[in-house]
Amino acid sequence: MDKIRKNDEVIVLVGKDKGKRGRVAQCIDANHVIVDGINVAKKAVRPNPMSGTLGGLVDKLMPIHVSNIALFNPASGKADRISFKAVDGKKVRVYKSNGEVVKV
Repeated sequence: MDKIRKNDEVIVLVGKDKGKRGRVAQCIDANHVIVDGINVAKKAVRPNPMSGTLGGLVDKLMPIHVSNIALFNPASGKADRISFKAVDGKKVRVYKSNGEVVKV
């Protein structure tokens, strides 16, 4: 069970996008995720008339390591760590600071 999942709202802790918030768009593997609007790189694309694509610079979302992001806690308005707890026989994620269950 991963601490950060798809559609979670996260905040960036380090790097060029420090302090920015976004939603997790995709989990690449156990250690990397793609966050909307975070870690955007410019990629040069060649035109291809067969497929109808234009050439030029396009924005590409690059993966970011999970150690560089943290789940955003809407109650406190800050980044928060996650722990696991058994509630009604199910394993759920809870915020470390206030013990509230993370909304899915």
